[in-house]
Amino acid sequence: MGTKSNNRTYYVISDLHIGGDEQLKEIDFLDELIDFLTELETTDEDAELIINGDAFGLWEFTELEGIEKFEMLEETYPSLFEQFKSTGKNIDITLLPGNHDHELAAYEEYVDRLEKYNINLVQERSVKRTLDGQVIHFEHGHQQDPNNKVEDWGNPHASPLGYYYNTLVTSRAGQLSDRGKFNWLKDVQAVTPTERVPVWLFSKYFYREMNPLLRYSLFPFLLLFNISVLLAVLSGLDIVGIWSMPIEEIEALFVSLGRPGTAIWTFLTVNIIIAGLILLVGIPLYFLRRDIRKTVNRFGVFETELTVDPERPYQDYAEELFTNEEHTTLFCYGHTHRPGVQSVDGGMIVNSGTWLKRLHRRDGIIGILPPVFYPSYQLSTVRISSAEQADAIAVDFIEVQKPSPATEELTWTERFFTVGREPDLHLPDRRVIDQEGDCKQIRTVRDSE
Repeated sequence: MGTKSNNRTYYVISDLHIGGDEQLKEIDFLDELIDFLTELETTDEDAELIINGDAFGLWEFTELEGIEKFEMLEETYPSLFEQFKSTGKNIDITLLPGNHDHELAAYEEYVDRLEKYNINLVQERSVKRTLDGQVIHFEHGHQQDPNNKVEDWGNPHASPLGYYYNTLVTSRAGQLSDRGKFNWLKDVQAVTPTERVPVWLFSKYFYREMNPLLRYSLFPFLLLFNISVLLAVLSGLDIVGIWSMPIEEIEALFVSLGRPGTAIWTFLTVNIIIAGLILLVGIPLYFLRRDIRKTVNRFGVFETELTVDPERPYQDYAEELFTNEEHTTLFCYGHTHRPGVQSVDGGMIVNSGTWLKRLHRRDGIIGILPPVFYPSYQLSTVRISSAEQADAIAVDFIEVQKPSPATEELTWTERFFTVGREPDLHLPDRRVIDQEGDCKQIRTVRDSE
């Protein structure tokens, strides 16, 4: 675990996930990453770039072993590695292993191979840097995630639960993605949390792969499903004599409108019958599923949930870190792909986000249409530097601009249902940590200030 004491500026990126089988080789942000590295190549700052884990998708190579994976990376992205070499002549570049590229910690040869490109690979869980008397703790963050925690650090055969998910699901998606009508399956690695994958698959099938005639014939039923359920319940109350529903009057009203009214009434009648049948079957199935789940939980068959709280484990870890190490005030990690900053007892937590595409779930407002997963890019870089005040450090988020992929990737139907519901991609404002003796104060500095 290295500690450097200086007043330099630190740039932090993470979760690039470069490389993988077949379609996973495509890097949407390659040009932006090279441009970013080119800027650092010419900076006059005393700077260090810290790549905080998951730079490479080594888990996603399923047909190669060991150092062969790195050789494939060199062959596939020569311009990127040449830019690393050029940038590394001007500033220090430090690389930490994540879970997807944990093999970097397992083979000493990786150190030598990366050194050729002026990248300093640290095969430890974390590194520390000292800035204006305050210590910054960097690590990828997967060690706080039970599904991806590597119990035997440095073991090339380490295989937590997340390893199997990525080799069996993510890599397979990369191999099959180009077989669809549209090349979307490779984006499975952008779906978080992973429990949303089945819903995402159904959503993309419905909006992208389903026969258009079938899809558009289902739209009216799906849009009116909630109304049909209500009418089915009212009809049931009418049948058992609890409440009298004026069926004949409603039918007469529609029939008086001529053929269009008759068609609408016929369609609603079919919808009501289908909704009623779904209710009759669904209610007992709900209670059966609930009872089975209670039994499974009681026996403890599944000890680990695939989805992990994206904040609580890191908050607890940071608070313990700040308590045990009095000069450590900043914990910087990645892994969850969610850029953000928050204060906890004793210091501040910063997540550097991801350069992968992000998918934001937008549930339907009416009916039971599948949710839309709205795509975006939020290429963020964390900049940690000395603040204007003495014994204070500043944390800034710098956004690397990239056009939204929504226009190209969403169908007109998906765009229609998400009008006005686009994700808010605002990155956090500047934070400043002041430390005077044992007293720590964290301030937010708005952009307008």
